[in-house]
Amino acid sequence: MSLPPPSENQAYCDASALVGGHVQIPLRWVLDNARDDEVNNLPGLSFLLRHTTNGDTFIVDLGIRRDWDTALPTPLIDRIKHMGFVVDVPQDVPTSLRKGGVDPHAAIRHVLLTHVHFDHFGDTAPFTHATFLVGSEAQQLVTPGWPADPHSAFPGDLLPPGRTKYLSREGLKPIGPFPHALDFYGDGSLYIVDAPGHLPGHINVLVRTSPDGGWLYLAGDSAHDHRLIDGEAQIAVTDMFGCAHQDKEVAAEHIARIRALKANSRVRVLIAHDAPWYWPNRGGPAFLPGKLESL
Repeated sequence: MSLPPPSENQAYCDASALVGGHVQIPLRWVLDNARDDEVNNLPGLSFLLRHTTNGDTFIVDLGIRRDWDTALPTPLIDRIKHMGFVVDVPQDVPTSLRKGGVDPHAAIRHVLLTHVHFDHFGDTAPFTHATFLVGSEAQQLVTPGWPADPHSAFPGDLLPPGRTKYLSREGLKPIGPFPHALDFYGDGSLYIVDAPGHLPGHINVLVRTSPDGGWLYLAGDSAHDHRLIDGEAQIAVTDMFGCAHQDKEVAAEHIARIRALKANSRVRVLIAHDAPWYWPNRGGPAFLPGKLESL
């Protein structure tokens, strides 16, 4: 799948992985061909992107907050415990940043949330100087949100007023296999991609990681396992809660687009819960203060 070729003096971004907690789930929740006894310990990955020309700092997702069991909306805490999620947050994203020499308060300019599930929105409070970027349809989930709506699983104070941009797909242009994408900086270095199917407002990021044609695609929860992208399994439907995606058919269509993108040997595709990538690389040079090697 072809992508825009690099221009002369092409801008790009360095990408560093961040630790954002873990959650254990039965694989049968996400894969239709998983055994009942298969369990996967999934990371809640976050990524720091640093623009090589303008110096901008851009975070994709915030993982899980350490105090999730007291700070999240009560209906959400109850649901997490009822469903049997095993949540472990030995280190959250703000701590990962500080350990890597980056101050979340002063140094981060943009925070993009792929969507507003608890294992992605983390703790937004430390990012006091950042502009938050979310898909426009996410606004309906956090308005009014909990506690104004006592039944809501989404915090009403999640996104800071005056520092949040709700991104619409209207007027966006195609890139590669994706019909709607925003050239965020206007220089071809980072694209915000409409990624429908999982949750209203779900978005992905396609970022150029070298001046000569390397790319990284951060797929969020478009898929919860690479076997879905590679065509080795289909999206599961469970008796407990149905499907992990709000619209299974639309999610499958988007996964097919990612599959086409992944066929490009210069594109690295990472999902937010990328266990096969995370466990061998944990603590290695791909994590802040290091950076991912571009393909």
